[in-house]
Amino acid sequence: MRKTRAKKHPLDPDPQYNDTMVTRFVNGIMQGGNKSTSYKVFYDCLDLVEKNTSEKGYDVWKKALNNIMPSVEVKSRRIGGSTFQIPTEVRPERKVAIGMKWLIDFSKKRSGRSMADKLANEIIAASKGEGAAVKKKEDTHRMAEANKAFSHYRV
Repeated sequence: MRKTRAKKHPLDPDPQYNDTMVTRFVNGIMQGGNKSTSYKVFYDCLDLVEKNTSEKGYDVWKKALNNIMPSVEVKSRRIGGSTFQIPTEVRPERKVAIGMKWLIDFSKKRSGRSMADKLANEIIAASKGEGAAVKKKEDTHRMAEANKAFSHYRV
């Protein structure tokens, strides 16, 4: 194991909204190192969201992310001969990472023409409290609630 923790490298904010969260999201969308393509997909997506909801695309995206971020999750822990699913609180940094990952993954699985179109539809659904990403969050919370009896095994 390491003696010291690895340093967190600061991210540059994105050019349009001057927000590091957007950069993190774009890094999640990115495939094959094409960051400029990822930015284009994201900004096109926000334009589509603006057109469909008549609200600011950036605000809808923020709202969607907040609706998706889980507050508890279950972690497997082996005790004795059996494995228990132990509910644990999610760190704020991990909350954001999980929310972004779910939003991107479920938008990729959606049907649609382009990635921007799929992402826009998933963002709109998530901001309304619908969609696959919100369902995943609810399932995670439900599982944590069901395994509340094992919370005394928490690390």
